[in-house]
Order: sequence, then structure tokens, then C-alpha cells
Amino acid sequence: MTDDANATAEEPTEEATATEAAGDAAEEAATADADAEPAASESADLVERVAAHDEDLAAEIEAERADFEERIDELESKLTRKQADFQNFKKRQQKKLEQQQARATEDLVERLLPVRDNLARALEQDGDADIREGVEGTLRELDRVLENEGAERIEPELGEEPDPERHEVLMRVESDRPAGTIEELYRPGYELGEKVIRTAQVTVSQE
Repeated sequence: MTDDANATAEEPTEEATATEAAGDAAEEAATADADAEPAASESADLVERVAAHDEDLAAEIEAERADFEERIDELESKLTRKQADFQNFKKRQQKKLEQQQARATEDLVERLLPVRDNLARALEQDGDADIREGVEGTLRELDRVLENEGAERIEPELGEEPDPERHEVLMRVESDRPAGTIEELYRPGYELGEKVIRTAQVTVSQE
């Protein structure tokens, strides 16, 4: 590994730095809260002792203490907002990463589907038995790849009503099936999660 690679590996990421900063700030806030109660008690005792000798000085000290406590409240409020901002940042980054992964998977599946179509059509033709066996094996392997990527086939049952969101009607044909139902599946469709990336092509019985 080169010196540049080592430097890159050792350099903290933006998220790691932000996580460490947020953790340090939270720890400091917790320590401050733990110390606040005894400190406040000691401060009040001090003001009372001073007031016994000089009320004006005691009033000044009390005002300074009030300003100090107000400043602490302001800093705690800022810390709370920073922690909320950091959590929102983490959620946005996670969502962005998931969207990028989903787009990459969708692009891969879309590029593989025409290859699968060609293999399936090749099996419909008469040919050498050894070649056919090889094509069948390749098709099975490709189907495993698609399945591992989360792609699910859309293969409607014959005789069911077509779904315009998932089925593409190529033509209407004469049939003994009820009018307006699927007569033949011409090409399967595919979906990833809840998104249809290719509709199934079907023929429908005439009404």
C-alpha cells in the first residue's frame, strides 16, 4: 500500500468526525448537568454571605450568576439543535446511499433482461442438443443472478384480468376465455420491490 493510500485510510471521514464531536459534546453536557446542582448551591450560599456585608455587591453577583445560567441554557439549546441536525444528516446520507444502490441494481437488471429474452427465444428454436443444453444452463444461471438482485418475475395467470400497471396488452384475440381476460403471456415482466421496471406483455381475449 502506498503512502497516499495509508494517509487516505487514516484520515477520518466527515461522518466519523461529526460523530466524535457530537459524542464529546454530549459527554460534556452530561458532566455539566452533574456538576450544576452543587455549584448552584455553593453560589447561592456565597451570595447570602456577601449580602450580609454588602447588599449592592451581592446584587451584582446575583446578576452575573443569572447571566451565566442564561448562557448555559443557551449553549444547551444549541447543543440539542446540533445533535438533531447531526441525526438528520445521518438519515439523509443513509437514504442517499440506499437510493444510489437501488438505481445501480435497477440499471443492472434492465441491461440483463434483453440478454435473458434472447436466451429464451433461442430455446424456442430447433438446434443442436449440446448447444441447447448450454443455453438452458446459461438461462438458469442468469435467472439466479436476477433473483439474487431482488428481481421478481411478473407472470399473470391465463384467464385473469390484466393490470394496466403491470401488464402491457399487445393485441386482442379471439378466445374461448371470458372477454377482457389474459389469453397468452408473450413476455414476462419484472419488478424490484414495489417498482415495476418492465411490464409483462400479454394478449387479451376480445370483448
